[in-house]
Amino acid sequence: MQFPESWLREFCNPPLNTQQLAELLTMSGMEVEELRPVAPPFHGIVVAEILEAEQHPNADKLRVCKVNAGAAFNNGEPLQIVCGAPNARVGIKVPLATVGAELPPGEDGKPFKIGVGKLRGVESFGMLCSARELKLSEDHGGLLELAADAVIGEDIRKHLNLDDTLFTLKLTPNLGHGLSVFGVAREVSALTGSPLLKAEFRAVKPTLDDMLPVRIEATDLCGRFSGRIVKGIDTAAKTPAWMVQRLERCGQRSVTALVDISNYVMFEYGRPSHIFDLDKISGELVVRWGKAGEQLKLLNGNTITVDDKVGVIADAREVESLAGIMGGDHTAVSDGTKNVYVEAAFWWPEAVMGRGRRYNFSTDAGHRFERGVDPSHTVEHIERITQLILDICGTPDTQVGPMDDQSPNVPVRKPVALRVARAAKVIGMPVMQADCERVFTRLGLPFTTADGVITVTPPSWRFDIQIEEDLIEEVIRVMGYPTLPSTAPLAPIVGRTGSESRQAKHALRRAVAARDYFETINFSFVEERWERELAGVTDPIKLLNPIAAPLSVMRTSLIGSLVQVLRHNQARRATRVRVFELGRVFKRDASVANGPLSVAGIEQPLRLGGLAWGPADQQQWSQKDRAVDFFDVKGDLEALFAPQTLSFEATEHPALHPGRSARVSLNGAVIGVIGELHPRWRQAYEISGGAPIVFELELEAALTRTLPQGRPLPRQQAVQRDLALVVKDSVSHDALMAAISATGGALLRSAKLFDVFKPAAGATTDLQADERSLAVRLELLDDEATLTDERIEAAVAAIVAAATSQLGARLRG
Repeated sequence: MQFPESWLREFCNPPLNTQQLAELLTMSGMEVEELRPVAPPFHGIVVAEILEAEQHPNADKLRVCKVNAGAAFNNGEPLQIVCGAPNARVGIKVPLATVGAELPPGEDGKPFKIGVGKLRGVESFGMLCSARELKLSEDHGGLLELAADAVIGEDIRKHLNLDDTLFTLKLTPNLGHGLSVFGVAREVSALTGSPLLKAEFRAVKPTLDDMLPVRIEATDLCGRFSGRIVKGIDTAAKTPAWMVQRLERCGQRSVTALVDISNYVMFEYGRPSHIFDLDKISGELVVRWGKAGEQLKLLNGNTITVDDKVGVIADAREVESLAGIMGGDHTAVSDGTKNVYVEAAFWWPEAVMGRGRRYNFSTDAGHRFERGVDPSHTVEHIERITQLILDICGTPDTQVGPMDDQSPNVPVRKPVALRVARAAKVIGMPVMQADCERVFTRLGLPFTTADGVITVTPPSWRFDIQIEEDLIEEVIRVMGYPTLPSTAPLAPIVGRTGSESRQAKHALRRAVAARDYFETINFSFVEERWERELAGVTDPIKLLNPIAAPLSVMRTSLIGSLVQVLRHNQARRATRVRVFELGRVFKRDASVANGPLSVAGIEQPLRLGGLAWGPADQQQWSQKDRAVDFFDVKGDLEALFAPQTLSFEATEHPALHPGRSARVSLNGAVIGVIGELHPRWRQAYEISGGAPIVFELELEAALTRTLPQGRPLPRQQAVQRDLALVVKDSVSHDALMAAISATGGALLRSAKLFDVFKPAAGATTDLQADERSLAVRLELLDDEATLTDERIEAAVAAIVAAATSQLGARLRG
């Protein structure tokens, strides 16, 4: 990883000189392999403008130029320079070595000093320079042309920032987050405490509705895929000098503007991306594993044959890209490209690892993806690329399409616990919990603390934090390896794995957030009124020294806190609120004894609570607003617990509407409640608009999950039969399903209610006023033999008979 020091200091500028900064990075694990100046020593070279360029009277290949070098030279009068460069022409700005200047040393190691010379009888008061003569590159095709806005007379070292230093880092495979200038700056900020310039990605407003269809078939290959169309660009536009300069100092030569933009963002934020020629894509893009025998001509000119172990991006006609490694030649951008598709994705490291080496080449993209690239900022980085395309290649006809972002399988970071005593033992010196917390805070690692244990949730960019020893390494490298004592630590190596039958709290938070809920964190002490009215608790645990008079008791329910969050948002004119909280409640329980994590007489269970109010969906043109109701939130809970099945039974709760509330059961055990807030409390707490729906569940039940069980695919064809059963209004759905399931036997695979019919008042039907028709679809299947009409009719008749005898049902005529 090579980059210029000046670019790093734009993101984080610690009060250290170059050598100190290099030492800091090396001692933190990011070994600085080489420090190299951008340019060798020279002086006396300034920015000059050619005012005249006439043919030399005595030489065909020489020109006599009049050059403006600024007021500091020749009293501001033009200097006469004889030059043989083919691109010497009027109006360009170039480096001028004035009389007395010293050029970089030649092969003899001695600097070349400039004096007044005479070439073919014409005096020359200086020398116009190429990039090769300044030892900036090997280009000797002509004079080094500078930017049009370069200040005449300015020292060339200042203008081109030639006093910069190139850092070359030798990163270990676990430091993939350091493969960008921003990633290194983030580490420097953590190590020094200097502020980090946060990246800001302004969203580019779409001016076009076109979207390229993208289908992700292999979610174990691609976890997130983002892209957008940009039309009407000028691919012949010249890459700005500042971008070319930075790319060259990162070891990357300039190719074309579009390629340079993609490479620039990769070095800046560590995000490899790809830009397709949109007009060369057939139909749609499909992200999948390759098929045996498929061939792809790559950008490097090689033609490879892929198989089912290699990920590809294909269109309707052929393979177009080697996923996460290199693009294909067919859809590569060219000078004739007008419309492009910009792609940024998250490729699973295991799906990219070693694929390039199979074909005897490696790429910067593959090098990063096989170590892990942050999946959380694909959209933001496309916004950055889009803005650069508009700035560099944009035309009056340029149009930008909307963002297409698909996240079928984004990594879920599992929390990692650090035992402070264990860290001290492994490191071999005393380490306090406060020291560890300071380290994790500086590194930007979210964590929770307990007595002697710190639980860290790795952020999206840290693929290397997986076990406790990874956290111990972070602690000592930030504290500084020089602080280690000379005695070697002794520690056994013990592997620990969590149970797969229990998901992490953070995973549950992400799952709830994925259902469009925002997490809130509230005080555990609340108003006594909330407990009395919303929880039905007349004697809550009181605080001896509350921080405020209203917050005087410990909560026994999360509902009061969530209602208060709703009130807070309504006071600020929020039109839609969906929030959840994962927190503790506190109840009196004489059976609880004192312990490391318990207090005698007080039970402190964790609960999951949520509240939804306002429109069921975000406002959009395709459908009318509909207020969220009981069944919307019920569906959210069922999705959270799937494939486990929840059951809901009518109940009463102090906070809930008596006719619109239910207790939630799992495997026969009651785990919580759900329902509509009571109208009395809607009025008492001044809640306007529709009724909020709230739920509160035991966290332990929400964390427990059922491991998947393999089931063979059915070998026979399933049969469906529809029944319309007339039952009394008092017969519940659960009762009907229970009667059907108990009678259906091994043939019945599923029974689903798909219609409810209740005649309007006064209508003439065969239904009584207290009856309704429930339409149920039965799915019957025998794995061993094809079902005959006789067996099907017998099974259906048995179900009808059971419903008749148990529930008084009859078939609707």
